[in-house]
Amino acid sequence: MNSYIKLGLSAAIAALIGGSALAADVSPLLTQDQQTVESQGGWSFSVAPYFWMAGLSGETSQFGLPTVNMDANFDDILGNLDFAFMAAGEARNGRFSVIGDIFYTKLGADGDTPGGILATSVDVTSETFSGLLGAGYAVIDTPQGHLDVVGGIRVWSVDTTIRFNGGLLGGIERSDGATWVDGIVGLRGKYSLTPEVYLTGWGLVGGGGADIDWDIALGVGYEFNDRISAIAGYRALGVNYRDDGFVFDAVQQGPILGLALRF
Repeated sequence: MNSYIKLGLSAAIAALIGGSALAADVSPLLTQDQQTVESQGGWSFSVAPYFWMAGLSGETSQFGLPTVNMDANFDDILGNLDFAFMAAGEARNGRFSVIGDIFYTKLGADGDTPGGILATSVDVTSETFSGLLGAGYAVIDTPQGHLDVVGGIRVWSVDTTIRFNGGLLGGIERSDGATWVDGIVGLRGKYSLTPEVYLTGWGLVGGGGADIDWDIALGVGYEFNDRISAIAGYRALGVNYRDDGFVFDAVQQGPILGLALRF
């Protein structure tokens, strides 16, 4: 049974980063076009859902169990995913910008236990929330693009529940989780290759609750018009959090697709 619980936790944690972590957080790849229509106050806004075809590797420890190595590809995560929501946004006025990124995932796994004496089956449910809020200032701002210095905070919340069915432990349910906040700083930018095609990306690093929290991405965008663009790229995100026996040390990386809507 312990073997199954460890495997269940590994699969559950695979969704935690966005498992996004499917992520993507629009995404870090979103930057606004110079042609964005501005409001009367000088502000322009962008929102974007995204899809992150990411795998996950690292290690985790919950419920007082020994540390478990994680190595799940995107197909493994998708097979256990119950629900996921990911989107990002930006407000921009001249050189100043406010950025946000949010994702929530819920993963479920279940299976029989060997022997069926202590329990006939075990259900594992894992939920995670991550939210980034930051502000930026363009140290380079030209008609071809911009480079922003950004800073902000990222909030993480991870919860996993195990429920035993049947056997001597039937009906017993236990939960373990953690919530923490990290400070983040870095660079974020965009450069237009043609009026329609541009490069975009970012690199962020920080810590606080976690020993380290980092996020890098690079993508190519295509402007269909001044309000809609599509982005394809690659993103990698890592976090190392350890506190009182709870360990979440993971790296998630993979292709990302997004659709940016500006108004």
